[in-house]
Amino acid sequence: MRSTLDIPEKLLSDAQALSGLKTKKDVVIAALDEFVRKRRLDGLRARLGRGNFDLTQQDLRRMREDVVPVAPEPKRPKVHVG
Repeated sequence: MRSTLDIPEKLLSDAQALSGLKTKKDVVIAALDEFVRKRRLDGLRARLGRGNFDLTQQDLRRMREDVVPVAPEPKRPKVHVG
């Protein structure tokens, strides 16, 4: 989606320098991703009321690897009617 935004130049250049990203578009996308992630975590904290939810994507991947996978359903032979 194409949009025109009036973003303070100093704020954008500081964010670009801190992130190491090359384009303004990448900086805005990274900032929005981080904002959404943080708000979702804040929502989880509010609902649960306790716990440590400062998890990275890598932490979540490791946690998923620890889960015992569910066995796939057995494959049924194909029946041809003809």
